Amino acid sequence: MKRAVVLLSGGIDSTTTLAIAIADGYETYALSFDYCQRHQIEIEAARLVADSLGAKEHRIAKIDLRIFGGSALTDEIDVPKQRSQKEIARGIPVTYVPARNTIFLAYALAWAEVIEAGDIFLGVNAIDYSGYPDCRPEFIEAFENLANLATKAGAEGRRFQIHMPLIKFSKGQIIRKAFELGVDLSLTHSCYDPTPEGLACGECDSCLLRLKGFREAGIDDPIRYAKK
Repeated sequence: MKRAVVLLSGGIDSTTTLAIAIADGYETYALSFDYCQRHQIEIEAARLVADSLGAKEHRIAKIDLRIFGGSALTDEIDVPKQRSQKEIARGIPVTYVPARNTIFLAYALAWAEVIEAGDIFLGVNAIDYSGYPDCRPEFIEAFENLANLATKAGAEGRRFQIHMPLIKFSKGQIIRKAFELGVDLSLTHSCYDPTPEGLACGECDSCLLRLKGFREAGIDDPIRYAKK
């Protein structure tokens, strides 16, 4: 069976990507990150998702991106709330974590090389990607080229491929795909600023995009919100 490393944050996109990789016949190795983000709920969500979908193995890499800061997710910066769709789509938000996907993909590449997996799955999408430059297809393609140049496996002729199965999907289409695959979306977490009780705030960009996606899909969101 083909092996694949799947980056898993515990959100809808990465969860659906893991389900797609499994449905496509891959033996999946899920990789999540405790990067000292301001909330740890997503790490527990990733554990629940990996277990429910049947990942072969799930590892959580511990790194500290607070040493650089520069993001509302790793620094003392307020998370934007109640922004319009136009505002969300404009520019790069303060929730962008500098070079995060580059770092995450580097870890995924290292694990893939060790377990002799030629495939890495990443749940980025270019339609509702909130302005993050490291979610663009051209970045992923450039990293794939790097992976095949900068590794022992690549030098010996084994090729790496980075899969972006959701790249042209809207959030609504991703949610419908998740339901088609039988994914339990009540296990997922998307909020940038949850309450101490673990409720999604309902006002940050990620919550607003999630709620918009469920409306487009015509499906009720199964998680609880402080405000909705």
